[in-house]
Amino acid sequence: MQGFALGMATIVPIGPQNVLVMNQGIQRQYPLLIATLCLLSDMVLIAVGMFGGGALLSASPVLLRVITVGGVAFLTMYGFSALRLAWRGGMLNTKVDAGDKCAKSQSRWRVVITMLAVTWLNPHVYLDTLVVLGSIGGQLEWVSRRWFAVGAMLASLVWFYGLAILSARLAPWLNQERIQRGIQLFVGVVMWLVAAQLARQAWDLFIPGV
Repeated sequence: MQGFALGMATIVPIGPQNVLVMNQGIQRQYPLLIATLCLLSDMVLIAVGMFGGGALLSASPVLLRVITVGGVAFLTMYGFSALRLAWRGGMLNTKVDAGDKCAKSQSRWRVVITMLAVTWLNPHVYLDTLVVLGSIGGQLEWVSRRWFAVGAMLASLVWFYGLAILSARLAPWLNQERIQRGIQLFVGVVMWLVAAQLARQAWDLFIPGV
């Protein structure tokens, strides 16, 4: 229960990962696949954090800088794309003809790559899983630590699948042009706010005390 509660506390706040899961659910483009990728990524990071990964990240500021700079660049471009669609109208991913298997395959891989980038280029993911969950769970005894990790992973499962399924259920209403413009505006603003926060952190990492 402690692992589940703390896992929910770190995963529920709005961030690029949650926004993308919601957006793909609304568009009904591989929402369960995206939720599965998020879950698997969290499971790997939580497991690593439980067994010393947080110490590795804390001891490697260069690695954290590289991840932060990459995340700023990616989220800035993604936010620009979403804001442009909010202005012009349209969807983040072009709909393809059901018979066009090649185009559909490319769309799937584009979505997968985008989700992996949003997840693995976001330093907040490492801080939440490796540092926060890892530091708390790492203090527990071996058996309790494993159950703590299971609880945190269960929180990811419930949240990501719930968000994907709920978004897909509401898709007919949320896919209206006016609402979709508002959603893309929301996506773009969130991505840029996170990018700005990461940029500030990167500045502090490169030039501490300024």
